[in-house]
Amino acid sequence: MCLFCLLYISNMKHILSMAAALLLLFSCATSQDERKGLIADQLFHDQDSILSHAKDYSDTIRIKYAKGLKVDYRKDGIHVTITNPDPAARSAKPQQIIIKKSSSRFICTTALQLGNFEVLGLEDKIVGINSLRHIFSLRMIDQLESGKTAEIGKEGNFDLEAVMAAKPDYILVSASKYGGFEPLKECNIPLILHHGYKETSPLGQAEWIKLIGLLTGETRRANAVFSDIERKYLTLKQEVERTYSDKKKLPTVISGRQLRDGWYFVGGRSYMAQIFKDAGADYIMKDNNESGGVTLDFEAVYAKGVKADFWQTDGSSKGNYTMQSLASEDERYTTMNAYKNKRVIFCDLSQTPYRELAGVQPHFLLADFVKAFHPELLPNYTPKYYHILK
Repeated sequence: MCLFCLLYISNMKHILSMAAALLLLFSCATSQDERKGLIADQLFHDQDSILSHAKDYSDTIRIKYAKGLKVDYRKDGIHVTITNPDPAARSAKPQQIIIKKSSSRFICTTALQLGNFEVLGLEDKIVGINSLRHIFSLRMIDQLESGKTAEIGKEGNFDLEAVMAAKPDYILVSASKYGGFEPLKECNIPLILHHGYKETSPLGQAEWIKLIGLLTGETRRANAVFSDIERKYLTLKQEVERTYSDKKKLPTVISGRQLRDGWYFVGGRSYMAQIFKDAGADYIMKDNNESGGVTLDFEAVYAKGVKADFWQTDGSSKGNYTMQSLASEDERYTTMNAYKNKRVIFCDLSQTPYRELAGVQPHFLLADFVKAFHPELLPNYTPKYYHILK
């Protein structure tokens, strides 16, 4: 064989060898990237109860996200300072409580307060609740039916005899309806303001479960559950950032819809607006400075949202709420891009425990929207609250 042929064959072998090595390297890198992209998906399929590992967590509470809570350990007890974290709230005197021993009897006056106990597995410590509306907890329903938990009426019409008979150590009340709880003061039972739902940070809102941990003496449980929520939320948020941070255009989203006198949507500084951002979407109303709900003329919101890629809304239905149901409310909805492309993200408040648990499960709420905006990151995840409307 000629020298030229031998050199040619030798060079070809070298080239093929390098090509094979590069292909293997690329395959490994791709495989690693795919595994990285599935970290959150695997986390959300972890069925192991975090409560079974509570003993491994600290019994000392530290607040990281909740702006309305401050905890100080002193010789005479645990000092807790409670303020309203809503940026729009009028300044009021903070509530100061000193916890010297654990308590086991509580009255809840909102579904979200119940949810704080529920995620900790502490429903048995609820001896009174104001209403059966919006309750999905089977354990709580069973306690109500068996008489272990009493129904105490609602703000403005409390059954004070039932409240006294329940013998609660504390009554948790809502900040926005505080005036309606004035009659409860006649019972001489300490009222604790629960401002969790006023937090604009998703993790800040969930962190109020630590207050329940302090009051009940179940601080290890509270730290364990919150640590699990935080880990899953931040892992998913970071995967979204890593995957889409270099993209010039994120999917856009509009929220709410026409309710009575105007289009109701979430403010640009709200809890939900932060969820949109962390889920990798560009909220059309992000420049709005409100931290709660906002109402504007239909035309004003429609003009901004008509070309949005996605549309988030919620409501209570008596049956199966569909795209047709939405269109029947206002035919102008059908001209919106999100409607035409079947990208309406809907939560049926009558079919899901949203009011009860979403505030203390922001990791699931985030996952619901990531599943809608970027489904490739959570291929095996089944939405818990929000889903694409059909």
